[in-house]
Amino acid sequence: MKILLVINNFYMKGNGMAASARRTAQYLTDMGHEVRVLAGPNKHAAQPQPDYCLKEFKFPFVQGIIDAQGFSYASSDPKIMEEAIRWADVVHLEEAFVLEIKAIKIAKKLGKPLTATYHLHPENITNSLGPLRYWKGFNRNLLRLARNHVFNHCSYVQCPTENVMDRLRRYHFKSNLALISNGLVADECTRPLEMPEGYLDESRPFKVVYIGRLSKEKDQTTLLEAMHFSNYAKRIQLIFAGIGPDAKRIKKHAHKLYEKGVVGYEPQFVFLDRDGLRKLSAEADLCAHCATIEVEGLSIMEAMQQAAVPVIAVGPYSGTSQFALDRRSRFPEKNPEALAQRIDYWLANPEERWRMGHVYAKEIQKYDIRRSVAALLDMFQKAIDLNRKA
Repeated sequence: MKILLVINNFYMKGNGMAASARRTAQYLTDMGHEVRVLAGPNKHAAQPQPDYCLKEFKFPFVQGIIDAQGFSYASSDPKIMEEAIRWADVVHLEEAFVLEIKAIKIAKKLGKPLTATYHLHPENITNSLGPLRYWKGFNRNLLRLARNHVFNHCSYVQCPTENVMDRLRRYHFKSNLALISNGLVADECTRPLEMPEGYLDESRPFKVVYIGRLSKEKDQTTLLEAMHFSNYAKRIQLIFAGIGPDAKRIKKHAHKLYEKGVVGYEPQFVFLDRDGLRKLSAEADLCAHCATIEVEGLSIMEAMQQAAVPVIAVGPYSGTSQFALDRRSRFPEKNPEALAQRIDYWLANPEERWRMGHVYAKEIQKYDIRRSVAALLDMFQKAIDLNRKA
């Protein structure tokens, strides 16, 4: 099968959507299928470039905000786009922006089947636009625009979580909706089955880890505020693994907690490669995930692979809480007191925490990316078959 992925930028570092697309492309290729990419340029010129490379589009006045979010947009080029789409058996859209709208027009002209993945809520975009993030009507209209101009032109739309599928159904998407996780690369759990010597030592710090971009929608602030309510705050070592546009504010907030004696250890901020994140997760006592806007949340899923017990926010625009196995690992979003209660429960019960960590590691195996890619291939074939019948 010849599969064309359409995405504004396939190579952005620290961008979960681009990382997911790269993993999917690699596994599709490993399974013997041809995958090509229509996208803007890799900003590192010496590194791989898209098969069909478009120029980057720069937005006047707001380009700085876009760069800070770890994103970039591609300009359209009808000649390059038509060459790419003509080659494909199926055209898969990773976003719902102008590039994809133009790709749809060409695909329809050439009679090519279209599918898409729902990677972003409108709130992911407007969250960086000041007062707009509070305007629900604006976000609803953005979703309707994406539905009408992109997703409804696709025969199938991949929904990574039940939360996404429910939302798209409420908005009466006409496409067939397929519940398919973006998938995890299968990693061996490196946390030992037996608790190591010293794990129950009351003098050691508790490592509470947050992996994710330092941004408003990830809501690291709720974890910081939870320290005011935790009985274990003096023993907690907070570790934030990520970069992002809100780094300065979050670091300042964290440092004040330490200065005022709320926490007993200076919060750490690190940016790690895949191996480093795996090691950090395997050493964590808990991994928090407070995001208010999240389609899936692969970072906490990868931590769970290493038997890290999660504590996950529950909210209307986050699908991540479906991975929590019971209420001990769920709390209402933006509720630091409830988060502190969950943290304190787990820290007070080390044997149960260790046991449940390995339960999570086993449970998360069902989201193996190989299963996801097999389901995507089935979706692509159904789209091709429907297109032939049309």
